[in-house]
Amino acid sequence: MLDKKIQEAISKAFAELYKHDLPSIEVGLQPTRKEFEGSYTFVVFPYLKVTKGGAEDSGAQIGDWLKENTDFITDYNVVKGFLNLKLSDRSWTETLSEIAKNESYGTFAANGQKVMVEFSSPNTNKPLHLGHLRNNFLGDSAARILEANGYEVKKVNLVNDRGVHICKSMLAYQKMGNDETPESAGMKGDHLIGKYYVKFDQMYKAEINVLVEEGMEPEEAKKEAPSIKEAQEMLQKWEKGDSETVALWEKMNNWVYDGFDKTYETMGIRFDTMYKESNTYLLGKELVEEGLQKGVFFKKDNGSVWVDLTEDGMDEKLVLRGDGTAVYMTQDMGTCDMKHKDFPFNKSVFVVGNEQDYHFKVLFTIMKKLGRTYADGLYHLSYGMVDLPTGKMKSREGTVVDADDLLQEMFDTAERHTRELGKIEGMDASEAGILYRTLGLGALKYFLLKVDPKKRMLFNPQESIEFQGHTGPFIQYTHARISAILRRGKSLEVQTSFDAKNVGELSQREVDLIFKITAYSNALQEAAKDFSPAIIAQYVYDLAKDYNGFYQEVPIFNEENKDKLAFRIALSSMTAKLIKQGMSLLGIDVPDRM
Repeated sequence: MLDKKIQEAISKAFAELYKHDLPSIEVGLQPTRKEFEGSYTFVVFPYLKVTKGGAEDSGAQIGDWLKENTDFITDYNVVKGFLNLKLSDRSWTETLSEIAKNESYGTFAANGQKVMVEFSSPNTNKPLHLGHLRNNFLGDSAARILEANGYEVKKVNLVNDRGVHICKSMLAYQKMGNDETPESAGMKGDHLIGKYYVKFDQMYKAEINVLVEEGMEPEEAKKEAPSIKEAQEMLQKWEKGDSETVALWEKMNNWVYDGFDKTYETMGIRFDTMYKESNTYLLGKELVEEGLQKGVFFKKDNGSVWVDLTEDGMDEKLVLRGDGTAVYMTQDMGTCDMKHKDFPFNKSVFVVGNEQDYHFKVLFTIMKKLGRTYADGLYHLSYGMVDLPTGKMKSREGTVVDADDLLQEMFDTAERHTRELGKIEGMDASEAGILYRTLGLGALKYFLLKVDPKKRMLFNPQESIEFQGHTGPFIQYTHARISAILRRGKSLEVQTSFDAKNVGELSQREVDLIFKITAYSNALQEAAKDFSPAIIAQYVYDLAKDYNGFYQEVPIFNEENKDKLAFRIALSSMTAKLIKQGMSLLGIDVPDRM
């Protein structure tokens, strides 16, 4: 590739001009700023001790050497120690020709490394909501990006299917359910159970109000309300294996799983392994014993077990209650071991909101102190909350922004918007229906993934579906436009191969587009290194934007030079391929026609 050729040439320049060994891999290049002529920039400042000259003079020396000793660098300019390099048109056409012939361009060979990505992790007492959408899309996209970088990836979902919050829905159903089923209610199973979670909360709050009116302190009333005590009793029955309680738990959870499956299918999300907390919550107790023996943990007078992390900049953390029952940390320690035993990973990524930052910092430190060799590979992919223009989400009051409702709203908005713009001419109802779902889901995924995961974000459904601007539909429409050009080229029997030396002079738009195509692999590697789909989202948007600029300024089919016409078709084809590939890494489909 061109950047490697430039790196090798600069390395040789240093050897000849300054008798200095600068390995080509250490030669840093960056894109030239738009206001200067050139494509690649080499920063001279770090090497002035080697060149023993000023920044301008050193840049000129290196630039002169490159012009004289390479056939692909045609000119240069030096701006305050930044050496901007201009490349020959032929080098660009040859580069595109090489890329077009390389069927595996943009993917990396297997690197022998294993990565587990855990995401989604819903509770079985309510449907998925807007926050879950960001989590699912992030986890799925991160897994796809890692896979494209050569990692063997396993996608897992650890479902929170037990605990007092699950018993709240069960208790409300037991008291008020009247044997209602998803079928009799005409509801998805997860929505039905969510309804009873809300009913519990209403019942619980009413009881608290009564107790407070009778003179009890609010905090005391929260503990003494009859329904919360009943839910805690139900959890104890479940833990003891009470057959009636377990049967109700299984029935209600199965309804929820059926509902989740439908939502995951709509979202295009699949998992390799589903773990359930009911099977993992007892794990970790043997690790507590191991930690005590190793002196990592200590016991307090009440029998509870703790870890002291004050020297690590944290505080003391409970790892086992005095009555011998587990806390979340106990379970997470055991789950780490179980996951590594199932799939001996080099890295394990936890996609969880940033409110759990401290928890994971503690967990990873504990696993290192316990001497787990895999602990350095544990990584928390932390992300910020998603807000809507109407305000924050809440679930217990039943005002949650439901994932199914939001998905349907996106499909409906896509249909309305697409019809208004007349982009379904010539499509039958089935094709149009598929297009609405492709655009609606693409708009939602792209809007949630284009923002750096660490940042809190505002999701604007109306803005996300626009065909102009930094949106999924803009990129999808660009792909459909290129596909139409390629179909026309095929119908005119335009040849798809070209002779690079006969293409001739290129416009700046063509050079910019090839440059952007050559940057794909770097974007892919950077996205994997940072676990950030936002890098791919930005890349694909920039690529689509550059293509639209090319399309508006450079006539394709008016070209009489057959090689140049074939070159422009190949340039269009490669752009479409990378848009499709990049959007696929975000879990987004692109239509061939609109």
